[in-house]
This record gives sequence, structure tokens and C-alpha cells, in this order.
Amino acid sequence: MKTATMPPLRVDPELRQAAEGVLRKDESLSAFMEAALRESIARRRTQREFVARGLDARDQARRDKEYFDADTVHAELEGMLHAAQMKR
Repeated sequence: MKTATMPPLRVDPELRQAAEGVLRKDESLSAFMEAALRESIARRRTQREFVARGLDARDQARRDKEYFDADTVHAELEGMLHAAQMKR
């Protein structure tokens, strides 16, 4: 597979210094930047999917006219959390 290049990135010297300061042994700045870009892409995709699921759930609730009170949901979640903690 052929590789492609990203546009040059101009940053403040302080940002570059901060990035260089957190590099792992034998890690290049380019490798760090590539990893950061991949992680950001994955995070944004996850966020987009999360929002899409929320909007779908909202639309389903409107179609079914089935809504749940937030206090009831919170109480149920608290109960689930308590039960999980008791298992430990």
C-alpha cells in the first residue's frame, strides 16, 4: 500500500516542546502525531455513532410514545450500580 502525507502542521514552539517532552523511548514525533490523529479519528467516529444512537432512540420514543422519567431511570441505574458493587 502506498503511503500519503499529511499537510505540514505549524504549531507554537511550546506545543512542540510539550509533545517532544512526552515521547516514549524510541518514539518519533511523527509516530506520536500519527497515533494522536488515529485516536482522534476513532474518538470522533465513536461520538458520531453515540449521537446517532441517541437520536434514533429519541425518534423511536416519539413513534412509540413511550417515555421514561429521568428520576426513575436514575433510580434504576443506582440500583444496578449498588447490585454490582455488592457482587464484588
